[in-house]
Amino acid sequence: MKIGGVLMMNTAAIIVEGLIALMFVALGLLLSSGKGAFLIAGYNTMKKEKKEKYDEAALCKFMGKMMFALSFCAALWALGEILNVVWIFYAGFALFFAVLVFALVYANTGGRFKN
Repeated sequence: MKIGGVLMMNTAAIIVEGLIALMFVALGLLLSSGKGAFLIAGYNTMKKEKKEKYDEAALCKFMGKMMFALSFCAALWALGEILNVVWIFYAGFALFFAVLVFALVYANTGGRFKN
């Protein structure tokens, strides 16, 4: 009975992690097309005058690439569950936060997306 319970939990985790990866891929596709700026936190709350100072398409494309990187991390979570190898899950988790930190630093320094 306990084995069945563990398998059920792993199956549910794999499904959730797979759905997260697919969601990030879908967001990546939307943002890579240069659309979907309304989904970018901070940018979507700016006043129109301030938004005009930014290259919206470049910002969207960058965020799309970040979504693809995050989807890879979520896929590592699922792979770790499938193979029952804990270090793969942790590697995906660490990489996820590394990608987030990189994206925050890169997007907010150097004025890269300003016109």
